[in-house]
Amino acid sequence: MTFEEYQHKSRKTALYPNSGSNYIYPTLGLADEAGEVVGKVKKVIRDHGGVMNDGHKEEIAKELGDVLWYVSQIATELNLSLKAVAVGNIEKLYSRLERGVLGGSGDNR
Repeated sequence: MTFEEYQHKSRKTALYPNSGSNYIYPTLGLADEAGEVVGKVKKVIRDHGGVMNDGHKEEIAKELGDVLWYVSQIATELNLSLKAVAVGNIEKLYSRLERGVLGGSGDNR
């Protein structure tokens, strides 16, 4: 599946208040789902000594899918192409890699 296909298909399930003019709701959802990913990883560390098994990976994959869904909805609400967002991110990262500034801080390095 391409990013365009995912963005289009996932949009059919965007049943939240004022869908089409509400970037706040999916932004809040993204934070919530990202927190769920963090919580699952935390519990692997706390309860399993940091050893990740297939069951843990499956549960985290589900949460990452939810993260992707919310990212896609935010992009759609802002009239952004999910593919363009992904391409732009890779271009930024490779530029930093080529310039030797992957580490460090600041958005404009």
